[in-house]
Amino acid sequence: MAQEPPTEQVAPVVARRLSTVRGFAAWPVEGSPKEEGKALRRRVPRAAHAELDLDASRPDAVAAVEESNQGRIAELTPIRVGRMAATPFAFLRGSAGLMAYDLARTPMTGIRAQICGDAHAANFGLYGDARGGLVIDLNDFDETVHGPWEWDLKRLAASLVLAGREAGADEDTCRKAARDAVGAYRRTMRLLAKLPVLDAWNAIADEELVSHTDAHDLLGTLERVSEKARANTSGRFAAKSTEPTADGGRRFVDAPPVLRGVPDAEAAAVAAALEPYLGTLSEDRLPLLARHAVHDVAFRIVGTGSVGTRSYVVLLLDHRGEPLVLQVKEARASALVPHLVSAGFEVPRVEHEGRRVVLGQKRMQVVSDILLGWTTVEGRPFQVRQFRNRKGSVDPAALAADQVDDYGRMTGALLARAHSHSADPRLIAGYCGKNEELDEAIGTFAVAYADRTEADHARLVAAVRTGRIPAETGV
Repeated sequence: MAQEPPTEQVAPVVARRLSTVRGFAAWPVEGSPKEEGKALRRRVPRAAHAELDLDASRPDAVAAVEESNQGRIAELTPIRVGRMAATPFAFLRGSAGLMAYDLARTPMTGIRAQICGDAHAANFGLYGDARGGLVIDLNDFDETVHGPWEWDLKRLAASLVLAGREAGADEDTCRKAARDAVGAYRRTMRLLAKLPVLDAWNAIADEELVSHTDAHDLLGTLERVSEKARANTSGRFAAKSTEPTADGGRRFVDAPPVLRGVPDAEAAAVAAALEPYLGTLSEDRLPLLARHAVHDVAFRIVGTGSVGTRSYVVLLLDHRGEPLVLQVKEARASALVPHLVSAGFEVPRVEHEGRRVVLGQKRMQVVSDILLGWTTVEGRPFQVRQFRNRKGSVDPAALAADQVDDYGRMTGALLARAHSHSADPRLIAGYCGKNEELDEAIGTFAVAYADRTEADHARLVAAVRTGRIPAETGV
């Protein structure tokens, strides 16, 4: 009887043990970030985020504004105060430090991400990418730090209530806008948590954003803003703000107090600082700037919270006389840092505030300005970026009442995408969960904080009227 041939034994395939390389994940995967997030609910219930405890030690709102003016150019601080005194929403825009004081006394999960630090509803907008397209994302990072994700989300929610009130929406609509922003954040984080990491990193393309957040009522507004943004370029700004010189170049024309010339020594210091700035750029950008000549430097006031800091525009011209304008903007320490420390967070030493802003921006945006960098001017740190790079923004306080909640959903989704680049979306999604408990809690917080901001704004207006703090309006 013939014997059957022996069965061939196939050795199991064993993966090489290469997964202990520093900076990479380990394999096999251990633990579940989603379950870790869920477990955090026992220590910090989601309903606890409704809390707002403003004790007697809270700084006076006017004193907080005065303190935040320290180190700014004194003759410009009345413009900043005047802008903040315009409306409660404008007050919130200029008081990131005061809100950080309050947020440091609210419940926190301990999950940290790269946060904007000033994620109010007006700090989202359109800007140009390297290929001429428009991107919508967060677009202001002066206060960015590694901090609690909840702080950005609560600031966004509170700002939507204030913007809605200013737009004339009723209280139910304002509260709904705040809730919807949190709901969109939560659902987007859950979506990102389910995707392969590379897909999640680049998720929610702009053309899909309106559908993803069910923000169809915003379509007309976004189209109008996009049309204006495409025309908002260095060329258009230079055409309005410069004049020809005898040598065929151009120079800035004074338009005080917003735009003014600077002494030769100051202009030379700013221009000289562009050389070390080049060292902060990717080398492939250098030939672009090498084909432009530096022609003029002027001082230009920007923003609300930034008024009084040093900010310059630099006019560059190519061989055809076509302009490229750079903004060289002072980078102060983030107003959130002392409050992070008081809340028990470890804050690493910052070697250069401009670098902090630039790296924070790149960590949060899907696409960033290709000329984004940093430098030092006469011992002060600055960030450098393109000026008027097809930028456009939606004024949330000018939206129709039925658009405020759409805008809230869109910005909530964008904020989730930004946070997911530095924090594991599985961890945050596990905490946020499927139901609306977190939406309701932060919606309640947002209404209470909007009320507090209106009271703070009223104190500032009263202080201006009595002459306690000078203000210049209409600038």
